[in-house]
Amino acid sequence: MALTSLPKALKVAIQMDPIGPINIAADSTFRIALEAQARGHQLFYYTPDRLSYREGRVLARGWPLTLRREVGNHYTLGEETEIDLADWDVVWLRQDPPFDMGYITTTHLLERIHPATLVVNDPFWVRNSPEKLLVLNFPDLTPPTLIARDLAAIRSFKAAHGDIILKPLYGNGGAGVFRLDPNDRNLASLHELFTSMSREPLIAQKFVPDVSKGDKRIILVDGEPVGAINRVPAEGETRSNMHVGGRPEKIGLTARDLEICARIGPVLREKGQVFVGIDVIGDWLTEINVTSPTGIQELERFDGTNTAERIWQVIEAKRAG
Repeated sequence: MALTSLPKALKVAIQMDPIGPINIAADSTFRIALEAQARGHQLFYYTPDRLSYREGRVLARGWPLTLRREVGNHYTLGEETEIDLADWDVVWLRQDPPFDMGYITTTHLLERIHPATLVVNDPFWVRNSPEKLLVLNFPDLTPPTLIARDLAAIRSFKAAHGDIILKPLYGNGGAGVFRLDPNDRNLASLHELFTSMSREPLIAQKFVPDVSKGDKRIILVDGEPVGAINRVPAEGETRSNMHVGGRPEKIGLTARDLEICARIGPVLREKGQVFVGIDVIGDWLTEINVTSPTGIQELERFDGTNTAERIWQVIEAKRAG
């Protein structure tokens, strides 16, 4: 019987939000890092504010990292040190949005070391394909969509479609998402609120009633679907995000889901987006999440699908090539 060779040990740096407060039962970065550790890879952790550029070098100040699946005792840090990321094999770009200039700056810095150091996901295309904009490449797969800051344009869109969702273009986690039905009188006030807080446009989409049955998160690895979870809104809520009380449920992939994945998968693979979570409501694609997708721990519990293992198989193959 042939022996299966172990993958070459890789040096893996993880750029993420503070590790202390994470929910280890749900956090996808934790699961990815835990899988890396189990495969013999070396881990280093730092937060985005500790990334720097100095005289041609991209540096990160952080800590060697050891993980455990123990609530309240899930990590140990080694001695704080500064590393040159060009000396490492893989860097994970995993901090959560908002997708602001701070986030964008990290993609510019990490782009300077990629692909000699493999940055996952490819920072150039993360920057140029944020969640609510990459879907514009597939208008036939999405509900009617508007991106605008102009109140008259939004009013016209609402008049055409009656029932719409309005949200910040670069928001996340369900924050600032409003449903404006045909009887709503708050559009002007919401527009005033949003535009007083930010200079960015808003995104509006025709409301899809099927959201009451759930907002499906489909996980793709290197452009291939590996499974899905359904996120069901809490009673009285339009938003299904788990950050705001959405309930994850087991669900399979439909023929329409596979059709959507077949269309977008090659684009994601070409753009170096190894780990992606797309959102599908009914028959419609609403978002393509490339910055910091979640859902792999729920998928593993429901279906036994080890998405983290598949992710590392892809990365190890890229580093071996």
